[in-house]
Amino acid sequence: MAQARSKIAQVTVPSKHANRARSDTTPSGLGQNLLDRIGNTPLLRLERVTEDMPGIELLGKAEWFNPGGSVKDRAAANIVADAHADGKFVRGTILLDSTSGNTGIAYAMIGAAQGFPVTLCMPTNVSLERKRILRAYSANIIYTDPGEGSDGAIRKARELIAAEPEKYFYADQYSNNANWRAHYHGTANEIWEQTEGRVSHFVSMLGTSGTFVGTTRRLKELNPNIRCISLQPDSAFHGIEGAKHMASAIVPGIYDPQLADDNLFISTEDAHSMAKRLAREEGLLVGISAAAAVVGSLRVAAQLSEGEQAVIVTVLCDSGDKYLSERFWDET
Repeated sequence: MAQARSKIAQVTVPSKHANRARSDTTPSGLGQNLLDRIGNTPLLRLERVTEDMPGIELLGKAEWFNPGGSVKDRAAANIVADAHADGKFVRGTILLDSTSGNTGIAYAMIGAAQGFPVTLCMPTNVSLERKRILRAYSANIIYTDPGEGSDGAIRKARELIAAEPEKYFYADQYSNNANWRAHYHGTANEIWEQTEGRVSHFVSMLGTSGTFVGTTRRLKELNPNIRCISLQPDSAFHGIEGAKHMASAIVPGIYDPQLADDNLFISTEDAHSMAKRLAREEGLLVGISAAAAVVGSLRVAAQLSEGEQAVIVTVLCDSGDKYLSERFWDET
């Protein structure tokens, strides 16, 4: 067992399903296109938080290794590539979407790299760091009522595209199938290869739901016995940026509630506590939704029968550096 655990922690594999956003015109020679760095993220072993759980391997996909710093690079790049290929996003139009931050950062990064303008609708209460990153990429930001959360941003984006349909390409990450397909072709296959097919549980937060939907669909094809558990905030008013409480929110068009073997609810307070614990015990500075994913993963592990072995994989959506202005870090 020890030998297998060590091997999993070190494996990083080339994806068999290259992201369509990668340029076919990149000149040969030294160096890479920026978007070539999307995907193929490391799988890290969390040891100290599971030290009292013999037989449990908890592994997290370190998505901050993507060039835009989050898992959302995968979906954004695939959405842009598909739209270009299908002729939906043509020169002279502006990419428009609603965002809670990370997808917007990915769009803005790609827009800066490929030379197209980006307009984003976003609640005013997203973290200060997110706002500054978007300004650095020169994205145009339209702020919306924080009390309406991501739903308010969605409504504003819909209002803009309805008023000027020729001006924008509306990426609509919540209803765009290119979102979940990025994870079907990328994230899931990486997890399967990095665990050498030993993954027994997949656990993921719900936001647009693309990560959970795409990864689950593919993992279930590879092994129908893999348990796939979705996570969401435990109330409509929460502080887990990017996550959706489905019962009270505009439900994403790509969301399929029938996919999950179980659905667990995570409190903001538990996510904050876990973010601090991971930093202090594992040396991992992760974002709030990533910490919430670990809370859910440990809950899944705790529900297993005594002595049952499991390889639980979750998605660490981003690092904690976008959240350092949040007050919970100062709380004891």
